Amino acid sequence: MRLSQTEKMEIIRIVEQSEVGVVRTLKELGIPTSTFYKWYAKYRDQGYDGLAPAKRQQRRFWNQVPPWEVEKVVQVALDRAELSPRELAYYIIEKHRYFISESTVYRILKSRGLVTSPAYMVIRASDSFKKKTTVVNQMWQTDFTYLKVVGWGWYYLSTILDDYSRYIIYWELCKSMKDVDVERCVEQALNRANLAPDQRPKLLSDNGPCYKSFELKGFLDDKGIQHIHGSPNHPQTQGKIERYHRSMKNIIKLDNYYIPEELERRLTEFVDYYNNHRYHESLKNVKPADVYFGRDQKILLENQKIKRKTMRSRRMYYQKKLTYNQQTVS
Repeated sequence: MRLSQTEKMEIIRIVEQSEVGVVRTLKELGIPTSTFYKWYAKYRDQGYDGLAPAKRQQRRFWNQVPPWEVEKVVQVALDRAELSPRELAYYIIEKHRYFISESTVYRILKSRGLVTSPAYMVIRASDSFKKKTTVVNQMWQTDFTYLKVVGWGWYYLSTILDDYSRYIIYWELCKSMKDVDVERCVEQALNRANLAPDQRPKLLSDNGPCYKSFELKGFLDDKGIQHIHGSPNHPQTQGKIERYHRSMKNIIKLDNYYIPEELERRLTEFVDYYNNHRYHESLKNVKPADVYFGRDQKILLENQKIKRKTMRSRRMYYQKKLTYNQQTVS
């Protein structure tokens, strides 16, 4: 089976972040080890472009990035060093109003020595819930994860994430991991979402003891919420919230926290960044809040307009350059 450039990229990201080893991960994905390493070698040498199917292409000089755009990309990259090449591309589209592709940003930065290896902040889930959601608040995912406060011990972060938009609806740092904590978080999420009784979402969780209690079942039944448990020994079913927790910990655990309030402030900052500022690749590089509040289609249409305008501008530049060169020769 021939895989597309995007599919190869997704597999590379899964393998890079896998916690069970390369060989085992590739076996689960059905990808030969030798094939993967060929892809990965091309990716390290050429970036995203190296994953494209081999084919002969005509050289389209009119579409080359003008020198001043190259310098602007470098300057933006220096100013926003925390952004990956993908995020930089969409930051430039949004803030500077001209189009440039992720692969072009990568090539420019690599040529200037600003990228030494593929750099991506998060990955997609290796699998997803079999019945995909089509609108916001159709299904929520929830899970606990552990965070330590020095001198205070472990705290339990409960998060409720909208499956369709990846928007974090509610989170809470809990002292325990019990059914009453789940009930409290669900209640707060319902209040924030302000959903009518006939618009209640499904709730997807794992099979932890707090999610299997009879008390929680009664609470959810009273709220009109259908509870779905992920398949045992198959955490990818809750892949979206698992990946969110991993991305969050990559940032949060860079610091030590000595009081719970300090950790809560840092979590507040990260959730705001994730919901409102981070370009999410699985959402066509808009932000979770844009999808959750219905702004995404307008943004995507505007991005297409910017792309067309940029292409016209580049074409005119190279047509003028070609005409000037011909007149100079003659």
